[in-house]
Amino acid sequence: MAQNYKKTLAACYLGFITQAIAANFTPLLFLKFHNDYAIPLGKIALISTVFFLTQLVIDVLCSYFADRIGYRKCAVASELCSAAGLIGLAFLPELLPNPLSGIIVSVIIYAVGSGLIEVLGSPIVEACPFEHKEAAMSLLHSFYCWGSVGVILLSTAFFAVFGIDSWRWLACIWALIPLYNIYNFATCPIQHPVEDGKGMSIRSLLRVPLFWISIILMVCAGASELSMAQWASAYTESALGLSKAMGDLAGPCMFAVTMGVSRVIFGKYGDRLDLMKFMIGSGFLCLLCYVTASVSDNAVIGLAGCIACGFSVGIMWPGTISICSERLPGGGTAMFALLAMAGDLGGAFGPGLVGSITQNAGNDLKKGMLVGCLFPLVLILSLFILRGLRQHRQR
Repeated sequence: MAQNYKKTLAACYLGFITQAIAANFTPLLFLKFHNDYAIPLGKIALISTVFFLTQLVIDVLCSYFADRIGYRKCAVASELCSAAGLIGLAFLPELLPNPLSGIIVSVIIYAVGSGLIEVLGSPIVEACPFEHKEAAMSLLHSFYCWGSVGVILLSTAFFAVFGIDSWRWLACIWALIPLYNIYNFATCPIQHPVEDGKGMSIRSLLRVPLFWISIILMVCAGASELSMAQWASAYTESALGLSKAMGDLAGPCMFAVTMGVSRVIFGKYGDRLDLMKFMIGSGFLCLLCYVTASVSDNAVIGLAGCIACGFSVGIMWPGTISICSERLPGGGTAMFALLAMAGDLGGAFGPGLVGSITQNAGNDLKKGMLVGCLFPLVLILSLFILRGLRQHRQR
């Protein structure tokens, strides 16, 4: 039985790699879109905002229809939408009168797929009959990071060989991964972590103070992670003066590497570490990274802040899910969906705010990064409140 479920794990891992493609490929083209289509950076920020807002809507809807339709059908639909959106990105900007409209339509389509797998991946892995589910869950979330690294490295190599003007071909090549994964999800064994009808309702979840704090944590985690990740390429180019290739490798690529390392470390040694202390320490490191990236005039120090930020945000998203899963074991699909929704809300709001402040500050990304300090600050305060609640219960 365990051997059969390895195919399920492989499908979920590829699903998270597909999500990494959706989230990280288009941001590599932000300045390309800005220069070729004369789209202002403030409107370029709409791409990230629409992506995560679409995921947010899917997260909410998923809490209602995923159990009714079934995980398998939803998972297959997620890969189909991801492939269709990536292929659409290659053609719609040229076919529609407004290039930005073509980009946005494509983003919405693949964001539907990304949102579905984001909600379903965790409960599908949680339901697999393995002894060490914590390790499998941590590894699942690390695949998003390694997928991000692969997207950035291979895209950079592709652009170096064929030129960035060939990005439409690469979008179609990336679409092959979700197309292949449709077969995996259609044939692998899939179970639900909670019996049908036995999971907590949204109303029940919203009555739990722990869940509200977890929602705030997820919003801040998403904003802290994506505000830096989505603008890392443009930041290293415009603010630090690096080339396109070096900017992508040194910025978003190393950001994803350090984020993945953080998740692997906790996945391997998590039983020896205090999750709460680890997250609080990560929050302070994240705050320091944003301050460093926004005020330093030294390119090396600014780049170090950008890279270290990846390590600091690595545990925030899966750590919050772990806290909720442990204390609300009957949360069911609704819990995973609402947590994902909160993370996407932060992912939609954070990069959009950074882009808006940047445009109003004369395209100075450092000013935008300075505003990003708000997200880890609120996260730290929320963690202290959560720790206080835990200590109060233990008395």
